[in-house]
Amino acid sequence: MAAAEALDDLGAVVRLRRPVRRVVSLVPSLTEAIAVSCPDLLVGATEWCTHPPELAVERVRGTKNPNVRRIVEIAPDLVVCNQEENRRIDVERLRGAGIAVWVTRIRTVEEAFTSMDRLFTVGLDAGMPDWLGQAEASWAPPPPKTLRNAVIPVWRDPWMVVGRDTFTGDLARRLGLRLVHADLPERYPTVSTQELVATVDLAVLPDEPYVFTETDGPEAFPGIAVALVEGRHLTWYGPSLVTARESLTDRLAEADVRPHRN
Repeated sequence: MAAAEALDDLGAVVRLRRPVRRVVSLVPSLTEAIAVSCPDLLVGATEWCTHPPELAVERVRGTKNPNVRRIVEIAPDLVVCNQEENRRIDVERLRGAGIAVWVTRIRTVEEAFTSMDRLFTVGLDAGMPDWLGQAEASWAPPPPKTLRNAVIPVWRDPWMVVGRDTFTGDLARRLGLRLVHADLPERYPTVSTQELVATVDLAVLPDEPYVFTETDGPEAFPGIAVALVEGRHLTWYGPSLVTARESLTDRLAEADVRPHRN
């Protein structure tokens, strides 16, 4: 089997087997992207990899606690990870065991397109998938000129929200949202109940990682418009980007103002 060397998104040298025949993905977005584009390559994924729903590969635990020993036993040609979603120690353990690991770094929509292009054309040597061009076209138009002050919680008890330098934050900006907590130093700051709603016109509640629902979350935003959205459209950077802009725009337009509690 031939080999080649390339740099991943973090500049690490990755020794790539050619052709790539066996891939383990430790990121739901990357799992969906590879499954849709090169379905025969995936041999392992995390328990959080829910798309496509019919995906039938071995599960190697979660993004933060992958079964490194089992991954080594599976002997993939390549493991794909993400700087934010996966731990450096797991990447180092896999590389120490002789497994090639490709780490992506994605904090903007534009970086998502560039990173996915490099993963498929360089990392997997499979060519750019059709959905990637469609996603780029979908997000090419400029954002609305009028911005809405918004908050995007990702957890409650305590409340954690999307802040600066995040993929979701950049995606939100392209939807015409100004995240009111983006001036805080943390990328996902913890805020008080008062800070949560201060100066907010719109609350966008995804169904992951915390599962916000009609009866769990909206009640915290009395007098504020609330949009319940599919978290995959808001945080994933794979094929879901093709339909994410239209879906999210529709949901934001339908946001309901929550009544004040007596």
